[in-house]
Amino acid sequence: MKTNKLFFAIVALLLVAIVVGCASPTAAPTTAPAQPAATTAPASSAGAKPYIPVISKGFQHQFWQAVKLGAQNAAKDLNVDITFEGPESESQVDKQIEMLQTALDKKPAAICFAALDSKAAIPLLQKAKAANIPIVGFDSGVDSDIPVTTAATDNVAAAAYAADKMATLIGDKGEVAVIVHDQTSRTGIDRRDGFINQMKSKHPNVTVVDLQYGAGDQLKSTDIAKAVIQAHPNLKGYFGANEGSIIGVLNAVKELKKEGQLVVIGYDSGQQQLDAIRSGVEAGAITQDPIGIGYKCVDSAVKAIKGQTLPKTIDTGFHWFDKTNIDDPTISALLYK
Repeated sequence: MKTNKLFFAIVALLLVAIVVGCASPTAAPTTAPAQPAATTAPASSAGAKPYIPVISKGFQHQFWQAVKLGAQNAAKDLNVDITFEGPESESQVDKQIEMLQTALDKKPAAICFAALDSKAAIPLLQKAKAANIPIVGFDSGVDSDIPVTTAATDNVAAAAYAADKMATLIGDKGEVAVIVHDQTSRTGIDRRDGFINQMKSKHPNVTVVDLQYGAGDQLKSTDIAKAVIQAHPNLKGYFGANEGSIIGVLNAVKELKKEGQLVVIGYDSGQQQLDAIRSGVEAGAITQDPIGIGYKCVDSAVKAIKGQTLPKTIDTGFHWFDKTNIDDPTISALLYK
């Protein structure tokens, strides 16, 4: 009996030793230092590039494809991710506002924005400001101080220059007409006012007899221009304020067999316009620097993300071109087909 008790006592001691021995390695000492906190970003995004959506006014003109190329070049050079989008038509303000809302929902590092309507986007831009998301305007500004900068052509000065050219080519007197892409975007407003106000102040013997808006749509602008030309038999000149507008004028001139009878002046480029200038049907046009606009808007967004101070506007420049300088390397580098 004593032997059995001794046996069981030894077994019990062995079991206790085993349990203690197994548990001790995993028991954390009460004085152990706290472990470092986990990173707030998951491993897949810890080294992610800053994301900058670029929202343009449209896609239907080659101008926007040139702006896109400039933005992509900047994204590559500056090591950021971008998306580039715009509505199918430059009249789709609501569609562009939806794109801006979608971009905000993704919580980007910054947004580049070319407003179709200089006032309609302000509520969403206020949301962006409240969320500390810098807004960089490009091509077409916003009637607000929210954008940290706007990279664009001085459209008032450029359109005024076009007015001076028109006046010179028609002998500084006579009737002219204007077709503009819209009356809501900053570019539409500035190009309209730049041309008309320059005529009023500097060329009082030139009368703007008709002003119309074609939404930048070639077909709509063609119909408008045909009606205007037919309604004004003494018309001497026609100014189209963007690519779609001027192509509409050129179509109307061709369909009405008015080649050589009107001084036609355009804006931007595109194959049809380049061909018309080379053939003499179009006197010349104002070219912007669309690739430069795209590059500078992304470059400015990166600077804003880093907290750098930016000027309120970045003038990307403009040039007059006609058949005398259309193939000059300085000019041809700015033109797109």
